Amino acid sequence: MTTTHSRAEEHMVLRAFERLAGRNGAPVRWRLMDDTPVGTLGLADGGHGLSRLSFVESGDAFVASLLRDYDGRPVLEGALDQPRRALDRYFSGKSFEFGVVCDLSELSAFDRKVLEATARIPAGRVKTYTDVAKAAGNARASRAAGNALHKNPVAIVVPCHRVLRSDGSLGGYGGGLPIKEWLLKHEGALLV
Repeated sequence: MTTTHSRAEEHMVLRAFERLAGRNGAPVRWRLMDDTPVGTLGLADGGHGLSRLSFVESGDAFVASLLRDYDGRPVLEGALDQPRRALDRYFSGKSFEFGVVCDLSELSAFDRKVLEATARIPAGRVKTYTDVAKAAGNARASRAAGNALHKNPVAIVVPCHRVLRSDGSLGGYGGGLPIKEWLLKHEGALLV
């Protein structure tokens, strides 16, 4: 399909959406990456940066979650080349830096602070939930920090896998503990 044809098709979809929904909205672009060592990843960008990077069971379920979360906006498949290339470099071990703009605007102020503190943890290092809570402004809020990390909409890019319990155990992870362990080993934070 040509690029011109793709743009014309997209334009028709957006106009039809406007007529049917009675409103217009910037489209949410999504893409699946089914060739990663940690399974299928769903990526989405709502127009202000990467807003989802999720471990997904199926593309249909991922798109359904986007339709629910972005109620009233068209959801269209898109290339999302920059985050895809950054993830390819990450999984190949070429670079653990992403350089991807993330949109965390849907989160509470505290949750954003927790994820911003987590984003500053370098590859190959780990912090505790208490460390992250302290960096977010409340050292006694380690449980709340854990809840914020559990809601992390952009896993891997905001590396919540680099946060452990105070006793050094892995804690939880939305993608499952085997994936958390794999990511930490991949980055050199855990011995193989």
